[in-house]
Amino acid sequence: MNFSNLTVVDHPLIRHKLTIMRNKNTGPKEFRELLKEITQLLTYEATRTLPTIEIDVDTPIQTTKGAMVEDKKITIVPILRAGLGMMDGILSLVPNASIGFLGIYRDPKTLKPVEYYLKFPPFTKNHYVFIVDPMLATGFSIKYAIKKVKDYGVKNIIVMSLLSAPEGIKNIEEEYPDVKIYTAAMDERLNDHAYIIPGLGDAGDRLFRTK
Repeated sequence: MNFSNLTVVDHPLIRHKLTIMRNKNTGPKEFRELLKEITQLLTYEATRTLPTIEIDVDTPIQTTKGAMVEDKKITIVPILRAGLGMMDGILSLVPNASIGFLGIYRDPKTLKPVEYYLKFPPFTKNHYVFIVDPMLATGFSIKYAIKKVKDYGVKNIIVMSLLSAPEGIKNIEEEYPDVKIYTAAMDERLNDHAYIIPGLGDAGDRLFRTK
């Protein structure tokens, strides 16, 4: 199945680290560290098209032209709570990015997102917003987050996930074909409870040892 807005970052280091994360015996400390490391590798690819501004820089030899990313125009929106596990991985590369928080839980009966918290920094139309959640399953929570960000007039939205299901990617692409998705792996499908197969379980529970 091909998706025009999807980039699977198929790197040997990502596959190696993801294999360890899938292992049910991997503990929360290592799970958190690996998620941060994979997020860093995803960020490298997801930021490839960021615009830069040209500046003069004095080297020890002479003045030359350099390029700078306007990182103060970058906002990270982790979907609470599991998205917090990806936040530091992005901040390690773009430390001046601002953070917006969106709390969503999935209704167990309808599988639809229910918002319980929202706090966004000021946006401009030329902001780049990275919506992050380790698991892109049904896509409903990500779609909800995209709409919330678009309501502020933001045009440049990138989704980053650890694992994605084809059902969720299709769900997003049909409504938001302009939103790019970067993921470490596209898994087979969703099961009857909307969990990703083969997946790695509930990312939030494994991050915070809440189950």
